[in-house]
Amino acid sequence: MRRSRTKRKQAAHDNHERWLITYADLITLLMIFFVVLYAMSQLDIKKYDSLAASLQLQFRQADTVLELGSGVTGSTDAAKYRTPAPSASPEPSSAREVKIQAHEQQLQDLLKVVQAYVKANHLETQVFVEDTPRGIAIRLSDRFLFDLGKADLKKDARPVLDKLSSLFADLDNPISIQGHTDNLPLQDGAVYRDNWGLSAGRALSVLRYFVDEKKLKEDVFEIAGYADTQPIAPNDTEANRQKNRRVEILVLRQAQRS
Repeated sequence: MRRSRTKRKQAAHDNHERWLITYADLITLLMIFFVVLYAMSQLDIKKYDSLAASLQLQFRQADTVLELGSGVTGSTDAAKYRTPAPSASPEPSSAREVKIQAHEQQLQDLLKVVQAYVKANHLETQVFVEDTPRGIAIRLSDRFLFDLGKADLKKDARPVLDKLSSLFADLDNPISIQGHTDNLPLQDGAVYRDNWGLSAGRALSVLRYFVDEKKLKEDVFEIAGYADTQPIAPNDTEANRQKNRRVEILVLRQAQRS
């Protein structure tokens, strides 16, 4: 009995508070950590000023990407980069630019002449002219050009085509003649099988008049028949279908020829 009591007392004596050692180590490490942080936060002002001056010198000596800058910092260096003084007179345009301007002036003159002719002859309901991105568009109604379903030019159409041919004779611009119809099918027994043939035939008749009778140059013309694929109004009334039955003469800008 005595021996067992002695062992229990000994075991109780050995079980002292060992956690204090671990705690003390932790406190020591934390103290060292904060000391290091404090030491890192202290700047050497002299060394910092020396570094800043060195960097600034290097940046000023480096090449700049700025137009009036000297160095990476971009400070103005008037002696090194001077803005060129404006010349007394602008440089002459290139020959190509001069030619383009001349062609554009011709188109604007053509537009004014045709507009004046239409107004003077009261053709506002038959001939329409406008300036488009591709060129000067002259739209001729089929009402005075052709009989219904046919592609033979009427006598009443000749004065207008004569006037246009006199204007086209002085132009070098390409000219596109395009036939258009409404969406109604042709009657049985018509000369043309469908609207494709009719629209192409009407464009060809106008071309033949310019080339065969008025002797205009063939190489400036091109023709196309679009049938009813490019309407300018819905094909839901007779008035709208009348608008779609037309021949368009497009005096193209030089860059627009396809």
